[in-house]
Amino acid sequence: MNTNSDSYTEEIRVLDMVVTVTSMVVGVGILTLPRVIAKTTQASDGWISILGAGLLLLTAAYILAKYAGLYYKEGFFAFTSRLVSKPIAALLVGSLSVYYICFSAYVIRAIANISKQYLFERTPVEVVALIFLLVLVYSVAGSRIGIIRLNMMFLPIVLFMIGIVLLFSLDIFQVKSLKPFFVSDWKGLLTAAKNSVPSFLGFELILFYISMMRNPHKAPKAVLIGVAIPMVLYIAVYLICVGVFTQYALKEIDYPSIELAKEIQIPGEFFERFESIFFTIWVMTIFNTACMAIDLAVYNFSSLFPKLPHKKSVFILSPFIYFLSMVPKNVTQFGRLGDYVSYIGLLVGIMIPCLLYAVAKIRGVKQL
Repeated sequence: MNTNSDSYTEEIRVLDMVVTVTSMVVGVGILTLPRVIAKTTQASDGWISILGAGLLLLTAAYILAKYAGLYYKEGFFAFTSRLVSKPIAALLVGSLSVYYICFSAYVIRAIANISKQYLFERTPVEVVALIFLLVLVYSVAGSRIGIIRLNMMFLPIVLFMIGIVLLFSLDIFQVKSLKPFFVSDWKGLLTAAKNSVPSFLGFELILFYISMMRNPHKAPKAVLIGVAIPMVLYIAVYLICVGVFTQYALKEIDYPSIELAKEIQIPGEFFERFESIFFTIWVMTIFNTACMAIDLAVYNFSSLFPKLPHKKSVFILSPFIYFLSMVPKNVTQFGRLGDYVSYIGLLVGIMIPCLLYAVAKIRGVKQL
C-alpha cells in the first residue's frame, strides 16, 4: 500500500504502541463517564459495569491484534481484499474513513464545548473548533511517526495530573458514599456497561498502525496493556467521584472529572484554579486522540486513492470534519452524534474485523 508519506521509515517499540493505544482510548470519555455510569447504577456499583465492558473489549482488542498480525506486511486493505474480495474491502475501508471523520468531528466539538465552558466563555464554539482543527491539520500533515512521539511526550504528563487529582481528592473522599454495595439490578448494570463501551473505542487503530511496529507479533500484548490502563483509570476516577460527590449528585454533573479537579485543595494554595490547569493539560491527550483519528481517516481514504498525496488527503477531509462538528445545535444533538459514532465504530471498527478474523481462520488464510 502506498502511504504517501515517510511515516513508516521508523519503527516503533511495544511501549510506543501501548502509549499510542492508551492515548487514543483515554480522551473525552473519562470526563463524562462517571456521570453516564451513575445514571443507571446505585451507590458505587458502576465499577462492575466498567470492569465488564473493559474485559469484553480486551477480548475484542486481542482478536483485532491477532487479525492485524496476519497482514502487517501488506496492509489492511490489501489483505482484506484478498480475503473477501476488493469491492467488499473497499466498502469497509470507506466506512472506516467515514467513522474516523465522525470520530474526529465529535472530539473537536467536545473540546470546543468544554473549552467554552471552562476557559473561553466569550469565544464562540465555532472559533474554538476551527482553531483547534487548524492545529490538528498542521500536525497530521506531517509524518505519522511524529504523532506517536507526541503520545510518548504528553501521556506521562496527563497520567501524572490524574494521579495528582486522585491523590488530593482523598482528603474529601467519603467511604460511606460508596455504600451500600451490590444493590444495583442487572438491568442497570448492563445498561451502564453498554453506555461505557464508547469510552473504550480507539484501540482498533492496531489494525492500521501494526505495520509500524518493530515486533508485530507483540501487538496483542501491546493492545491489551493499552486498553487495560484506561480501564483501571476509569474505575479509579469513577469510585473517587462517587466518594466525593455521591452517586445522586454525580448523575447531575456534566463533567465530573473536571469538577473533581475544582474541589481539591493543593497545600499552600499555590494554584487557585487547579481545574484550569487540569483541563489545559487534558487538552494534550484530547489533541492526540483527535490527531490519530484524523490520521486514520486519511489512512483509509488514501487506501482507496493511493495516488493522492498525503497532504492533499488531509486538506480534502478537513472541511468535512469541521462542518460535521458544527452540525449539532444543542447538547441533545451532540450526544446523539456521539451515539452514532459509537454505533459505527462498534460495527466497522470492531465487530466486522473480528468476523473477518474468524473467516481468515476458517479459510486457513496465511500472511504473505
